[in-house]
Amino acid sequence: MSEDDIYDNILDAFSPENLFLDLLAVFLWLVLAVVFIYIPYLNETFLRIVFALPVVLFIPGYSLIAALFPSNKDIDGIERAALSFGLSIAVVPLIGLGLNYTPWGIRLDPIVVSLSVFTVAMLFIAQFRRYQVPGEERYRVPVKEMAAEAGEELFPKDQSKTDKIISVVLVISIIAAIATTVFVIAVPKEGEKFTEFYILGEGGKAADYPTKFAATEPRELIIGIGNHEYRNVSYFVETYAVSQNFDETTNTSSIVKWQVLNRTRVNVPDNETAEYNYQFEIPSVDYNKLEFLLFKDDYPDENLTGFERINSSYRDLHLWVDVREPLE
Repeated sequence: MSEDDIYDNILDAFSPENLFLDLLAVFLWLVLAVVFIYIPYLNETFLRIVFALPVVLFIPGYSLIAALFPSNKDIDGIERAALSFGLSIAVVPLIGLGLNYTPWGIRLDPIVVSLSVFTVAMLFIAQFRRYQVPGEERYRVPVKEMAAEAGEELFPKDQSKTDKIISVVLVISIIAAIATTVFVIAVPKEGEKFTEFYILGEGGKAADYPTKFAATEPRELIIGIGNHEYRNVSYFVETYAVSQNFDETTNTSSIVKWQVLNRTRVNVPDNETAEYNYQFEIPSVDYNKLEFLLFKDDYPDENLTGFERINSSYRDLHLWVDVREPLE
């Protein structure tokens, strides 16, 4: 086969009249899912869950099965459906595992992009391979046959009135069960409300924190706030240089002095995480601790200092530091 024949064959496979309806439906569903994930207002409705859930649990496996088995002689419809769920459950974690070792990590955007690229690639392969199969052997979703068979099973011609009523009740019960399941998934009960408050060192990792440096030497780390309060929250972050002593005889700690280094307001939407770079300088060698305080919605009374202020904070973190005299 010449290059021109191959090129013409590809064009024929993807011409509009040759597109397979099940593959086109999967592609359109994926597009709608992305729309309802990212478009404002739409992503706040329950339809976001309705469209996104199959993209995780069914569509990746279905597109892979369609690419692997283009013929109707390979596997039947029930096997395709079962394998679509099973392979989706296998493929999605593998994609997540791969993302975990990339700079992007396991976050919404990388996951959506990766699943979309994988699904579209499989759909293209499936479209091309299925087109190469002889017409009578190409797999097609037997919608009419399935609908007719379901109608005959539920409402046979020789059915009595009592049986018809039972069949109608059965259909209504199935629809109600599906609707209830979708509602429970789309509108979940609020769980525990909490906020993540953390600091990261060099490279955005929970390690390599700046703990040994000279006084007045600029240092940097990352402060992160994860909002799981089921509402948008205004947070207030305070950082202090602290001189703290420990009395072994009384087994108590005392703050000799502290100095405010920074106060920042951070607005975090519901179910999102905000991270920002924080630069600081410890003013003198008298300080041995860097204190981070997180307040929710408002600052406390300005008269509160020391341990009272720390205890009044919503979350608190600290970093022990070893500060030396600056080099002249």
